[in-house]
Amino acid sequence: MGLFNTMRISASGLSAERLRMDTVTSNITNATTTRGEDGKPYVRKIAVFQENLDEAKGLNGVKSVGIIDDKSPLKEVYDPTHPDANEEGYVTMPNVNLLNEMADMIAASRSYEANADTLDATKSMFTKTLELGR
Repeated sequence: MGLFNTMRISASGLSAERLRMDTVTSNITNATTTRGEDGKPYVRKIAVFQENLDEAKGLNGVKSVGIIDDKSPLKEVYDPTHPDANEEGYVTMPNVNLLNEMADMIAASRSYEANADTLDATKSMFTKTLELGR
């Protein structure tokens, strides 16, 4: 595996983790959104990745496959004063758990940092190699 391939893999990891952090940010922002444009509560989003394989070159990192809706059930909260409450006084809330989102944000942030450090180390190797040639 060459240094350029290492840089490509790290760059794809940076891009993937950025998408994951953006998705988590959207989830946190909409954690109390009970009525969206479609009139329904917000549904938690999940960023989906897969390995990016090339038969000739091997592993090229990860690629974003898309963003999907979380299939877990929405929460029912009793609040008869809420404008979106049903006849029984229950409000359908998003399926966003802030603790899980914060854990996902920390994991994405650490992974992003690891990829950035790998990119920096690779750049340093390039620089040292060029210095040897002088």
